[in-house]
Amino acid sequence: MKHPFLSIAICLTVLTAACGGGGGSTTTPPPTTTGFSNSSLNGQYAFEMSGLDLNGRFIARVGTFTANGSGAITSAIEDVNDAGAFSFVQFTGGTYSIGSDGRGTLTLTGGGSLGGGLGLSIALSSTKGGLAVQIDQNATSSGSLDLQNASTFSLPNITGQYAFDLAGQDASAAPLSIVGEFATNGAGGLTSGVVDTNDGSAAAPTGPTALSPSTFQMDTTFGSSSGRGTATINGQTLAFYIVDGTRLKMIEEDTLAITVGDAFAQTGAIPTQASALNGNFAFIISAAAVTGNFGNIARVGSAAFNAGSLANVSLDDNNAGKYSKLTGDAGTYTIDSAGSGRGKFTFTDSSFGTFSYVFYLLSPTKAVVLETSGGVVGTGSMSEQPSSLSNSSLAGNYAFNWSGVTIPSSGNFGFEEDFAGQYTLGGSGSITGAIDFTELGSTSTPVFTGVPLTGTFPASGTGRNTYQVKLNPGNGAPSATINFAAYVGSGNTVYLVTTDSTRVTAGSAILQTAP
Repeated sequence: MKHPFLSIAICLTVLTAACGGGGGSTTTPPPTTTGFSNSSLNGQYAFEMSGLDLNGRFIARVGTFTANGSGAITSAIEDVNDAGAFSFVQFTGGTYSIGSDGRGTLTLTGGGSLGGGLGLSIALSSTKGGLAVQIDQNATSSGSLDLQNASTFSLPNITGQYAFDLAGQDASAAPLSIVGEFATNGAGGLTSGVVDTNDGSAAAPTGPTALSPSTFQMDTTFGSSSGRGTATINGQTLAFYIVDGTRLKMIEEDTLAITVGDAFAQTGAIPTQASALNGNFAFIISAAAVTGNFGNIARVGSAAFNAGSLANVSLDDNNAGKYSKLTGDAGTYTIDSAGSGRGKFTFTDSSFGTFSYVFYLLSPTKAVVLETSGGVVGTGSMSEQPSSLSNSSLAGNYAFNWSGVTIPSSGNFGFEEDFAGQYTLGGSGSITGAIDFTELGSTSTPVFTGVPLTGTFPASGTGRNTYQVKLNPGNGAPSATINFAAYVGSGNTVYLVTTDSTRVTAGSAILQTAP
């Protein structure tokens, strides 16, 4: 979920107080002990981020770094696309520090990348990766990092069927979303594929379109050591980094558009008819309006899928700070028979009109999603929900990442804001943790770290739940409260969209696995 959409595992008076700085204690409560340390970040990690540069233009980056398990970064490279200006960066090194709760900082040094380096706040979900936001004040962005498997850094490991999503903006800075599927032969060629595109400069979404001839090739200089390669997919030139044979992180490096995203190997028995996709699914979308107010939009919801019919549709919509809640609607869905995993679902609300989406399944229980509703361009994800939820079933430690835009107000001129942190969810629904965030739209303090966090998440069912967090006085940040609508997907992943009028923010919380 990225600008001109919200950022993301991915989019303000409430934090205007925080933007004002001043006041409060400068101490941070002891972190929840979950067993993390510098040794938890050990190996080679691919990272992917996007957001806004200091001029308010879309910026995206994908790269890799190697952490030695003792606080040093021994090598790092990245591909950056800043408003259409593409560059390849070799860093000279770096450092990092991880606390016992999985929160920490990571700095890549040298290389001339927008200020000479890259500074991040990170929240590990496990030793295999986590979430990140940029805190160096050279731009504001958020994203993820994933442990790479170097044994997969070759073309034979890019084989089989993949679903993919790309999001960003076209050459005229209009929002652009692309989702699709391709089949690879393990030798750098694509044998088939289909793609759906929603471009804010076009009159309407394209519908399913056969992919043009496409190719993959490894970088002859860095490919064997970093997993880097280049690809041409449907006429777009991309750089990619292999996480492993099941995932690629991709960034566009031509003048046609600025997009960033992922390709995921499709696994399991991909349904070829509606009757094979059943269950309750949660979905989240980060979008932008291309008519009317031209504002940012965040949507989160759920529906019961059953033999082509949707029931119990619930949707929470934040459109440029105007919050709406839809419940009880019905709809329909279809699955293409060709085996691409492509499907569509649609529902109509008597007050808000028709909502329509295209999805490509990663598995029988997960998918990437494209918004095709009239006047809206967006992308997101959906996943099957647990059969039941309770405070006790959700209790645990979570890493989280939220991103969005502030509504202009006193002390803030409206800009992207990015959050990362960690909390413990107790068996009674209580939240305790700490948060780092960047607000470059602030007229005062733009970066806060180690801010104490409390809140509540009283889960009561598989549908919509309320979720509230409070940023407590500490490290220069006064009190602030943020309210969310929350829907739980597979693996206890919590999809979140703000219900406040002061921001449009979307994100997720991911269950941590201790080392």
